Amino acid sequence: MPYQFESIVLASASPRRREILTQMGVTHSLAEHSVDEVAHDGETAVDLVQRLAFEKARSVQMHNPQISLPILGSDTIVVCKGQILGKPVDAADALRMLALLSGTTHQVYSAVALCCGERKQVVLSRSDVVFKPLSQQEIERYWASGEPIGKAGAYAIQGLGGMFVSALAGSFSGVMGLPVFETAQLLNAFGVRTGMSEGVADE
Repeated sequence: MPYQFESIVLASASPRRREILTQMGVTHSLAEHSVDEVAHDGETAVDLVQRLAFEKARSVQMHNPQISLPILGSDTIVVCKGQILGKPVDAADALRMLALLSGTTHQVYSAVALCCGERKQVVLSRSDVVFKPLSQQEIERYWASGEPIGKAGAYAIQGLGGMFVSALAGSFSGVMGLPVFETAQLLNAFGVRTGMSEGVADE
């Protein structure tokens, strides 16, 4: 048999990550993590996103020692002009972020971590996203749609926010929150069954 695990545990409540895993044919259950998503002093964006992805998976592992399946943690952050943009805390914060992103190229980092027993591994995806110039009216209308709430960088590329993106170099799914290629490579390395595992199409 080409795989060891039939399913994984996802350390996230993100519907986007669940959707992507489902599309990948990965059976999964959910478990809540207890990680405070705050950057440490002097921490770079790359270090931050990888640490948070790992800590989410590790948090679930520590609080649920009975779990023997691989646990997947993921984190996504947006960086623009040297500023790390997390999830907006309110309307003013979202409007500030969108104004900063307007007419610029920014980076989206998505890290994926897998923990199983003593084994752990983290992979990273980087995407460069170009936003068209946004008018104040567009920014305010977008906030009023409700979509920026709970989104890193205050936008969702798979939704209305995709209309702001004039170019993308990297991973569309990574900007959504879970890079498919990197995640698949990681799952394969751990022997997790996916929709592309040997024998799946014959069943």
